Amino acid sequence: MATDLRSPTTRVALVDAYSAGNLLVPALNREGVECVHVRSPEPDVNMVKLKFPEGFADDIRHEGDLAATVAALRAWEIDCVIAGGESGVELADRLNAELGTPGNGMSRPTCRRNKYEMVLAVRDAGLRHAATILSSDADEIIEWAETTVGYPVVLKPVASAGQDNVMACASAEEVRAAHDRIRSSTNRQGQINTAVLAQEFLAGTEYFVNTVSRDGRHHTAEIWRYCKRRIPGGHIIHDYVEPLSPDDPDAQALESYCHQVLDALEIHNGAAHAEIMMTADGPVLVECAGRLGGGAAPQILSRSMAANQIDLLAFSVARPDEFNRLPASLHRLLGHTLYVHLVNPDDHGVAPAHEDMGVIRALPSWAHTVLMHPEGQPLTRTVDFPSQPGYVILISDDPAQLRADYEKLREIERDLYTGHPVSEQTLADPA
Repeated sequence: MATDLRSPTTRVALVDAYSAGNLLVPALNREGVECVHVRSPEPDVNMVKLKFPEGFADDIRHEGDLAATVAALRAWEIDCVIAGGESGVELADRLNAELGTPGNGMSRPTCRRNKYEMVLAVRDAGLRHAATILSSDADEIIEWAETTVGYPVVLKPVASAGQDNVMACASAEEVRAAHDRIRSSTNRQGQINTAVLAQEFLAGTEYFVNTVSRDGRHHTAEIWRYCKRRIPGGHIIHDYVEPLSPDDPDAQALESYCHQVLDALEIHNGAAHAEIMMTADGPVLVECAGRLGGGAAPQILSRSMAANQIDLLAFSVARPDEFNRLPASLHRLLGHTLYVHLVNPDDHGVAPAHEDMGVIRALPSWAHTVLMHPEGQPLTRTVDFPSQPGYVILISDDPAQLRADYEKLREIERDLYTGHPVSEQTLADPA
């Protein structure tokens, strides 16, 4: 463990850098920023299985004693604290507040993780928001649905991430089943779900906006359009996402609304990932996280996008004055991209081997693959982000090629999780 505390130009702490935060470390290192890691007592139970990143000068375990962790960070002369993932959001905010380093507002700090408090903050700011109820009683939610918003309604844990137990319910029976499922499970931080959040079903097209802020100035790095599927059991899963052109009619409205949401949630510094539904009445927040968006691949996406959230966040930390001179809108497309979520449709399956993925790597627009489970590991049916086998990024100058490769990928996927090698011959002669 390093013990040299000589101060470089900038030094930051990342809390729970198991997901996108682990990609931030090399980006910060390239900017000459030294990184210290803080482990929270309740990290994401899925993300801690991933390989821990290299490049940290120290690894501090927070055992619940805020003063002790603050003292350890002061010894390192930390310039700011960044949430490396969802489980690090609240602790990063508390540490910044105690250290006096650039952070977020603390008048209602839980609103950046607790989704009920989030809706209240957006409502209190006078912004369009989804009708919402929080209850530990399924019958109360059913009465609310049937007397106010009607079916379907969306049920989910009040504090989690990655589509964890997010279900659309079209009847009282489905509400009871979803409510029981959520109440009998823990969220991704291993916390018991004591209550369930229910919201009106927002009809429209869903997007996510990835931003970076410094001193209350918000900059948009990326806007993406979701394509999702509703599957049996009420689960809603990702099919693919694609970047939105800045010339699209919805882009300006999404960006303006998103920046107002960031103000309402007092996100003044750092990254944010806002999911927004564009309804017939305009943009409505689904939820917003005070952290980097997940599943980032900055080195790959730089081929097709002018800016990405990870490099922009590193730039804001290392060169804040230059960052603040940037325009608010930085998203610009250099090519066509599809970020395809792999989906195992069956209750049983096997994580594919590297050689099984060769036929996907041979697609003309293939750019990048991430497999989320070790080769040969049993797979369950995909119902959320942690249970998906992985994802594939396709990039091309030709949108027709991109669409053809997407269709081919889904064809390949029919046999991908059977445990048998997939090849062009397999596709040509399935018998």
